[in-house]
Amino acid sequence: MFKENYNVIGVMSGTSLDGVDLAYIKFNYTDHWSFEIFQSETVSYSEEWLNKLKNAIHFTTSELEELNFGYTKLLASIISDFITKHNLIEIDAVCSHGHTILHQPQNGFTLQIGNLPLIRDLVNQTIVCDFRVQDVKLGGQGAPLVPVGDELLFSEYDYCLNLGGFSNVSFNENGIRIAFDISPVNTVLNFYANELGFLYDDAGNLAKSGNLNQDLLRKLNDLDFYKAPYPKSLGIEFVNAEIFPIMHSFSIDVKDKLCTFVEHIALQIANICSKQNSNLLVTGGGAYNRFLIDRLCNYLPTTKIVIPDDKTIQFKEALIFGFLGVLKLRNEINVLSSVTGACKNHSSGVVYNKML
Repeated sequence: MFKENYNVIGVMSGTSLDGVDLAYIKFNYTDHWSFEIFQSETVSYSEEWLNKLKNAIHFTTSELEELNFGYTKLLASIISDFITKHNLIEIDAVCSHGHTILHQPQNGFTLQIGNLPLIRDLVNQTIVCDFRVQDVKLGGQGAPLVPVGDELLFSEYDYCLNLGGFSNVSFNENGIRIAFDISPVNTVLNFYANELGFLYDDAGNLAKSGNLNQDLLRKLNDLDFYKAPYPKSLGIEFVNAEIFPIMHSFSIDVKDKLCTFVEHIALQIANICSKQNSNLLVTGGGAYNRFLIDRLCNYLPTTKIVIPDDKTIQFKEALIFGFLGVLKLRNEINVLSSVTGACKNHSSGVVYNKML
């Protein structure tokens, strides 16, 4: 007989490199799942770790192994500090995504660092982690994994949109959950904000002050990825190989590049979330980009765009990876083949049980 209540810590580090998101959550199951986020925090990376994670895509195999070991120790320290700071005693599991370094599902490969068994030994809690690898082995994209949480925790919305390093969406189509990555977001916007001396474009004000370049917009929209059918997912490799060469080829003001890329993001999202009179939940750091939300409203005039409370905006992915961990502990399906393209639905993740 399964428990009705679970207290877990969800841990997520996204491609936008904002830091490590941690959330202490209580999940309840009666006839449906509900949740409450009690404690939450984002721990920023040091400059040294930011540089390592940004450049890791170019590392050799031995360098990646060393990075994985070091990052596992860092993550364990961050989690342990979170537990101590908030005096957390009732913990069924720590459910950690790790940090994606390489994502090449077309080559049968994906790497999230920070998921070594060492993390269990250092944190001294049951750890559920490494959620993506099994799906890739089953022929899937290993992403997106959030849609199960959207389906079971946020079913009142027609579309669940996350605006992080990339935009991804999930929705029901003919009774089947569909989800995929739409376009890069903060992986590109943060890069150009950095060029202007900012960590990110606060509220989209830099982009708003720029001018739209129609030629650049057209080239971005013409990329083959946007014509490809789902399931499909994006990684930093796509940004480096496809987006930046186009962006760098235009000798225009950085603010114009930001303005144009925001328009590109909004247009690509609107192409997908096109159902009339629908409601759209927006989470992730991009939800605070007022200019991007305004452009999205422009393309979706009949859509009710819902920006939730701060905890849900900032910690929805940590929340859902906590939930994926709970489903794994129950040996229940937490990855849908309809969204990843795997050969079957399955219960993914690795469990390192707490040492007694």
